[in-house]
Amino acid sequence: MIDILNILAALLTIAFGAFGFVAPRYTLGALDLETTGSTMGLSEMRASVGGLFVAFGGVLLIWPHPMLFVGLGIAYAGAATGRFVSALLDAPPIRKLLIFGGIEAGLAAWLLAANL
Repeated sequence: MIDILNILAALLTIAFGAFGFVAPRYTLGALDLETTGSTMGLSEMRASVGGLFVAFGGVLLIWPHPMLFVGLGIAYAGAATGRFVSALLDAPPIRKLLIFGGIEAGLAAWLLAANL
């Protein structure tokens, strides 16, 4: 069962990344971001929100080693921590914070608990 849920987490990671990689303008809008006269925002979406997660999830499908899943869990824990610090300092929209931060925190909790 752990293996199946790990693979689902990898596939979810690829799906999240695919939006940033293939549809950066859509992803910018979903995250309440916008470009400001430069295309670097689109490049950043394709790179850090897109390609990074597609590649990480893809490696997990090819080489499903538990410690690699721990690495993904640490990445999601860092993202969730950043979101919740942002809640204290930046006052982002609470609904989006809870949705995105909740997904990240849930994936972090699963990946770390199941694979350590």
